[in-house]
Amino acid sequence: MGYTIRQERLTAEEYIGFLKETDLGSQYPQERFEERVGRLVERAPISLAARDSAGSLVGVCFGITDFAYWLFVTDLGVIRACTGRGIGKALMQKALEAAGGEKDIILYTCPNEKAVPFYEKLGMRKADGIMVYNHIEWTSFTVT
Repeated sequence: MGYTIRQERLTAEEYIGFLKETDLGSQYPQERFEERVGRLVERAPISLAARDSAGSLVGVCFGITDFAYWLFVTDLGVIRACTGRGIGKALMQKALEAAGGEKDIILYTCPNEKAVPFYEKLGMRKADGIMVYNHIEWTSFTVT
């Protein structure tokens, strides 16, 4: 199965449907979920969609960047039926290119522990020195 990747704004409904077919559906807090996902898909500076030949959404990558020094990938997912086909790697490469390229951009992400081996295969490593300010309500749930 082939796929294409392009910069694209998804609707909140389409992204929520996508989350149900991936392991990303457990990374968000339940509080105001639909409202916040709406803002995410509307405003993420990097918004990439991978679609199969039928036009179905098979992968997504969202990131925030200054287009000069850094890119923080907030969401990277591939539907369970398509994992292991290089889609996630291709999305990461495309996001890095869109932000300015690997010669200028440092790439960051906060992966789910199950995804750490994937990121390590891409050459990423765990880093020290990151500060966090987190005072939000966070009720875990899985998008179903």
